[in-house]
Amino acid sequence: MALIPYDDRDGFIWMDGKMLPWREARLHYLTHALHYGTQVFEGERAYNGQIFKSREHSERLHKSAEIIYMDMPVSVDKLEDIKREVLKANGLENAYIRAAAWRGAEQMGIDVTGTLTHVAVAAWDWGSYFDPAIREKGISLKTSDWRKPAPNTAPTAAKTASLYNLSCMVKVEVKKAGYNDALMLDYEGFVAESTGANLFAVKNGVLHTPIADRFLNGITRQTVMAIARNMDIKIEERRIKPEELETFEEIFLTGTAAELTAVGKIDDKTYEVGPVTRKLHEAYEDLTHSHSHSRPVKQSA
Repeated sequence: MALIPYDDRDGFIWMDGKMLPWREARLHYLTHALHYGTQVFEGERAYNGQIFKSREHSERLHKSAEIIYMDMPVSVDKLEDIKREVLKANGLENAYIRAAAWRGAEQMGIDVTGTLTHVAVAAWDWGSYFDPAIREKGISLKTSDWRKPAPNTAPTAAKTASLYNLSCMVKVEVKKAGYNDALMLDYEGFVAESTGANLFAVKNGVLHTPIADRFLNGITRQTVMAIARNMDIKIEERRIKPEELETFEEIFLTGTAAELTAVGKIDDKTYEVGPVTRKLHEAYEDLTHSHSHSRPVKQSA
């Protein structure tokens, strides 16, 4: 089936205060963000007409802008209204939402003085990030030679476009090698995450996950951890050596796009889609499709 280009679709996109016909939401070639990566964004999902963790995403967009020293002309409350308006304009109840802010074409060069912040929100129907048939047996990951940058060399706590070029490069490499995604290590050689999702591992019923101080602490990651605590599943956040991966029984990824996706293979090591992964996946599905998912998940003491 031929892919529909993202610039040639029906629908509406909110941009800089206007609800524009989809094909009219365009940027100039000399837009600062295109040349220097000065853009921040959020990927969100709506289920049954409700945007999951919507406000947390809006707040994180503001935080990302603050980290890269970019003013935000749209408040969190206004952004919340805009996202709902975009869903309504496109007649969507189950959708992927992309909110973004970027420096425009007012000025070019490393000095950002004079650039203005532009904001847009789009939404479209987007199913599973990975093929459902692959997800049932678990996706495959190949360890990349590329490392995640150190927090003092890149704005790793921001969801900014400048960081995602590395993920795109790595994705190309591993797909050529026949894998679905990559396992990426941090700058010291510890396990970090995939190209765009956080990683969890299971051993003897205990959930292990890398400390999220060297990459983005995903909203889905935080949600799954809250679900696990509510189920009395013990969690250990720690540095994980890559050689330890041989000892785990289950591996899965979490992210807005990936949701909760089992891993069936890392390099030459295979894993079962086990009971902890399945139980957490079911609980996450129940939460995202409920009408109460905007409320925090109750955590056990």
